[in-house]
Amino acid sequence: MIPNDETSRRAPTFGAGLGLALGLVLLLVAWAVPVHLRSLAPALLAQAGAETPALADLGEARLDAAQPGPAALLLAGSRAAGLDGAETARLQNSLQAFAKREPALMPWGGEDPFLLPLTRQPAARAAAARGESVPVLRFFVTAEARASLRDFLGGSRSAAVRDTLELLKLKNTGRFVPATQPGGQTFDALGLLLALLQQGEHLTPGLAKIWREETRAALARGEIGPPLEGLLMELLALGRRLDWRQLTAVAALVDTRASWTELGRLARAGGEAFDLTLAAAMVDNSAERVIGFRLRHPDDPDADLRLALLNGQGAVRLLLARGVPVNRQNAPAPGPLVGLTLRHPGWALALRFALCVGGAYLVLRTLDRGLRVAAPAPGPGTKDASMFHIRSGVLALVATGAFILATEPYLGRSAPPRIEGLTLAMPVLGNLTDPATLKTIVPSFAMDLHSLLAIALFGALQISMYLICLAKIRSLDALDLPPLVKLRLMENEENLFDGGLYLGIGGTATALVFQVLGLIEPNLLAAYSSNLLGITCVALIKIRHVRPFKTRLILAAQEAIVAGGDPGKAR
Repeated sequence: MIPNDETSRRAPTFGAGLGLALGLVLLLVAWAVPVHLRSLAPALLAQAGAETPALADLGEARLDAAQPGPAALLLAGSRAAGLDGAETARLQNSLQAFAKREPALMPWGGEDPFLLPLTRQPAARAAAARGESVPVLRFFVTAEARASLRDFLGGSRSAAVRDTLELLKLKNTGRFVPATQPGGQTFDALGLLLALLQQGEHLTPGLAKIWREETRAALARGEIGPPLEGLLMELLALGRRLDWRQLTAVAALVDTRASWTELGRLARAGGEAFDLTLAAAMVDNSAERVIGFRLRHPDDPDADLRLALLNGQGAVRLLLARGVPVNRQNAPAPGPLVGLTLRHPGWALALRFALCVGGAYLVLRTLDRGLRVAAPAPGPGTKDASMFHIRSGVLALVATGAFILATEPYLGRSAPPRIEGLTLAMPVLGNLTDPATLKTIVPSFAMDLHSLLAIALFGALQISMYLICLAKIRSLDALDLPPLVKLRLMENEENLFDGGLYLGIGGTATALVFQVLGLIEPNLLAAYSSNLLGITCVALIKIRHVRPFKTRLILAAQEAIVAGGDPGKAR
């Protein structure tokens, strides 16, 4: 006979419903905790940047120190970041007012006593009359300006300056024309610019050591060589884009060759990436962390730097200190949770995972009790009760792992290798005569809101099918029929139990058709998730519920046969 315990068929009690609600609340709170393993929540940037100086405030401070050049870099950074129009306009008006008061300082970006040999030149006086910022290398064009600067630096007591001036006498200069030959103005100007930076002690100790060692090695070899040639090429790129005070401000933030090389590359490309990098470096008072952040996350570092600059100095320093990208898939976070995460990120991460495990355990435990049809609910203190709790706990840990994977788009990702030199792009599946049809799609683990909504819709449909199948099994179990008859009825419902698979395939096919017709944006992740959820639903129904129920019916019929009764009349 089949056990007919009414407790196994009873609807979930009020206590079970309360456990389900509590579990969902815990999961919601876990989702709202703004902490991640390898990413940063925007809410943390907003709170870290609150009540800290904005770009406009830092630019005003530079103007108060009579440094319009660095202030102009901060203004360019605020424009690239899309800062509030009023803030950008305030800094721009202040810069224009300074230019009217001190037009002589504008071409150089500020005052420097070592510039006297250049400020006396006619080109420098003409630029001062216009009151405009001028890239510093433009003042090295005339032979007269270079000769005046060479005489000024010739009496320097700095060994580094004397070595640099000796460098200009070399004949084997690689890609550069020797300074002593016609056409050698570029190499001559770069050497004098480097010597001027060394004379004014505008280089950090690390960068000054690199220049000094490469210069002495070149003098020992009697030729420039690729290492020093590369450093000079980066100096050329920066000197053609920045005025004197801007160049000295940037050089004072660089410590390593890698950062100097990356800054030179950005200077050659120009654009928003260069403006955002320099502004972030000046806000953080170091270019090393900014360049390091760009090199570790080359996919879209500008978007993260832009968001941090919008929130102020504290946000920039937090982003660069953590060194991880911004995770924009976050739920709105309450202020106390944001404060806890800022002060104690480790405790916040532990709280997030603990809430997730607890919530998943309560939800799975409640569903397993309320939808259980294969056997009565285990009594307290029994072996089945222990297995019931262990099973719910294991499933909760699995659900937590899925939660981590879903909320950590940057987990397990590493920066793609940088490809230097010439690269060949091969456009595929596009009209070569129409460049607008050629698109480059960068692979990403991140999911946008539309993908999440589509997956949520497919998941809701599969949950509905799951509940319909459970209701059908419950109704067949409640019938007053022999076990063999129930077994035949279960076999008759096989198509219903496979309904989740049909629904998943149909969802995938529908999504792909809509994408081809252009009704929705192309998104293979959302489309194939329907099929995956359907397979999971059918596997859960058949393995977790149908198979145990059929096993009970077969055993009940076998017991009737052994007892000598009629299995067709057994209940």
